[in-house]
Amino acid sequence: MKRCTTVREALRWSEEIRKRGFTMGLVPTMGAIHQGHLSLVEASLKECDRTAVTIFVNPTQFAPGEDLDSYPQPLEEDLNQLRALGVNMVYSPFVREVYPDAYSTYITVEGLTTMLCGKSRPAHFRGVTTVVCKFFNTFRPDRAFFGLKDYQQTVVVRRMVRDLDMNIQIRCCPIVREPDGLAMSSRNRYLSPEERQQALALSESLRIAESMITPDTSPETIRDIIQNRISSKPLARIDYIEIRHPETLEPVTDFDEGAVIALAVIFGKTRLIDNCLIAPGSDPFLSKNFKPASSSHPESYDIEVDCMR
Repeated sequence: MKRCTTVREALRWSEEIRKRGFTMGLVPTMGAIHQGHLSLVEASLKECDRTAVTIFVNPTQFAPGEDLDSYPQPLEEDLNQLRALGVNMVYSPFVREVYPDAYSTYITVEGLTTMLCGKSRPAHFRGVTTVVCKFFNTFRPDRAFFGLKDYQQTVVVRRMVRDLDMNIQIRCCPIVREPDGLAMSSRNRYLSPEERQQALALSESLRIAESMITPDTSPETIRDIIQNRISSKPLARIDYIEIRHPETLEPVTDFDEGAVIALAVIFGKTRLIDNCLIAPGSDPFLSKNFKPASSSHPESYDIEVDCMR
C-alpha cells in the first residue's frame, strides 16, 4: 500500500493508474477508521481495479468551538486496517498541502446546505464540498463512496457533481451499526457509558417510528413519536428531527414519494446524527435501515435510492 502526503505525489499516482487503464474508487474520510468506513472501502474494492482512501481532518468544515482540536487521529491504526483490506493508496496530507497560504477558493452548494445540519453548522458544507472537490480534482476517480449516515452530505455532494459536470459516479452505502443499533461514528468514542446508553434512543425511535408508518400516517405523527422517545432521555438535547424528501430535502406532507427521517441530538458535548430512508409508498425496509455491523458488506451499495449521477 502506497502512502502519499503531497498533492504532487497523489497526482502522479492517479495519473499512472489512468494511463494503465485501471478504474479507480475513492473513499474520502477524516480517519478514526471504523467498520462503517471499511464497508465503503470494501464496496470500492469490489467495484474498482484500484482504491484510494483519503485521511484528512478538514479544518474548514469545523466551526469555532467544535471538536477540531480533539478529533481522534489514530493514523497508524488506520493505516494498518486499510493495508489489511488491500487498499492501494492512502492520501494523508498536511493542512498546508490542502490549503496553502492565501487560499481563498471555496465551493458552495446553495439551498441544500442551509437546512438540517446546515442550519446549526452554517459553514460546514462549504468546507465539505471544497475539500471533496479538491480530492476529486486530484484523483479524478471513476467512483467515490460515501456513507448514508451523513445523508445530507450525500445529497449535497451529488448536487455538486451534477452541477459542475464532474464525470464521477457517487456510490452511497448504508449506515453500519453497532450490534445494539447505534450508528457507527468516530465521535461515539466521546460518549460516556451513560450517554452512550441513552444515545440508543436515536436508532430505537427511528425503528419504532418506521414500523408504524402506513399510507395514512402523517409525517407530523411520526415526528411526535420520535421526539417523545428521545425527549424521555434526560441527557438528550434535540437539535432537529425532520422528515424530508429524499432528493430535495424539502418538507413532505406524506410518504408517497418516500422520505428520509433525519435527526441530530446532542449528548453531553457530542452531537450525533442518524436517519432512515422510507421507501416510496410507505413500504418500510427495516433490514436495510438497521443492518448491524458485520465483517463483510458485499451489497453495501445496493440500496433503494438513486445515488448515482
